[in-house]
Amino acid sequence: MEIKNKKIAIIGLGYVGLPLAIEFGKKYSVVGFDINKNRIHELNEGKDKTNEADLDGLRIAMELRRSSNELGLEFSSDTSGLKTCNIFIVTVPTPIDKFKAPDLTPLLKASEMIASVLKKGDIVIYESTVYPGCTEEDCVPALEKHSGLKFNIDFFCGYSPERINPGDKVNTLTKIKKVTSGSTPEIADIVDNLYKSIIEAGTHKAPSLKVAEASKAIENAQRDVNISFVNELALIFDRIGIDTNDVIEAAGTKWNFLKYKPGLVGGHCIGVDPYYLAHKAESLGYHPQVILSGRRVNDNMGMFVANKVVKLMIGKGLSIKGSDVLILGFTFKENCPDVRNTKVVDIYNELVQYDLNVHVYDPWADSDEVKVEYGIQLLEKQVFPNFNQYRAIVLAVAHTEFSDLSIKSSDSLVIYDLKGVLPRACVDQRL
Repeated sequence: MEIKNKKIAIIGLGYVGLPLAIEFGKKYSVVGFDINKNRIHELNEGKDKTNEADLDGLRIAMELRRSSNELGLEFSSDTSGLKTCNIFIVTVPTPIDKFKAPDLTPLLKASEMIASVLKKGDIVIYESTVYPGCTEEDCVPALEKHSGLKFNIDFFCGYSPERINPGDKVNTLTKIKKVTSGSTPEIADIVDNLYKSIIEAGTHKAPSLKVAEASKAIENAQRDVNISFVNELALIFDRIGIDTNDVIEAAGTKWNFLKYKPGLVGGHCIGVDPYYLAHKAESLGYHPQVILSGRRVNDNMGMFVANKVVKLMIGKGLSIKGSDVLILGFTFKENCPDVRNTKVVDIYNELVQYDLNVHVYDPWADSDEVKVEYGIQLLEKQVFPNFNQYRAIVLAVAHTEFSDLSIKSSDSLVIYDLKGVLPRACVDQRL
């Protein structure tokens, strides 16, 4: 299969799939597929609610398709449009369930759908984060069962882990080195050359699918463990009565100290991927100690913040039951509309348990999405909150809009600055 003859299908058009579809659409014939018809309608109108798309690039790729049947990008929710494709790239979510076990449902559904149009010689490349071995042990059997074809004889697979950093406008898709792999040496070369054609930063060809899968899992597990360490320090220093950020600044004067900051660990990667790695380890009879202990620390930080806010209110003699509390920010990170696996919801839920009236304001989050996913009604974006009605304010996300707020703690107001955004003299405590 020569690169010029490839027709690519991108399965899943979220934070990962859309940027990929746009870049490939500038050089190849690409079908961007998503089961969400509203998403397809939105993209056909040149809009993107995730704010991840290069809209100029989107326009160029779509206009290229209109002027040529052999190149460019089109969007569809109809599987019939996938029948002429010979490269399928899967970018669907890989979440965890309520028991913190991997939920492969979206991945396996996508595999079954691809299998219905799979032909001899086709290649299926997975970008979704999984545990080492998942492609061959879970996805390939689904492809074989529903296509009637044989792996590495009739069709082939690749794995190239996504490295999208939502909200980051500097380290974008083409600027981040891409790990690639294939199910045979020949397919590995094809997959690597395919990504090389769009990734300016270059590629790293891993020796196997499992190595590529493991590389993604440990990237995020490493960050998770490092953040859990400073979060645990924050718990200790809170009892000592010193500011964690002050300690980190002092220790950071040594050249080899890693200046991780304490905070909530949510999102689609760091708060999820370690559980995939732990799941694989446990299936092989090894119970990981460091990975899971780090997860426990990070998962409990929302509860710690909420309880600390209540203690600060009590310390000022403020009434708890029925008092109004405001949380500023709900997305999992700053200047980004992504609310997937946000840990701000843990602060919200814990405060509600104290019979507090908890309001949430976030100028970046989609109110309808938050309502559907979390059952929380955000304050209207058009009206900035009136701070006078609140007895406590928690600055949970460092959106740019919050950097110059003119608020100050008082005898009747507790301010907890989780992100260290506000001047220290204005707040009661930082994480």
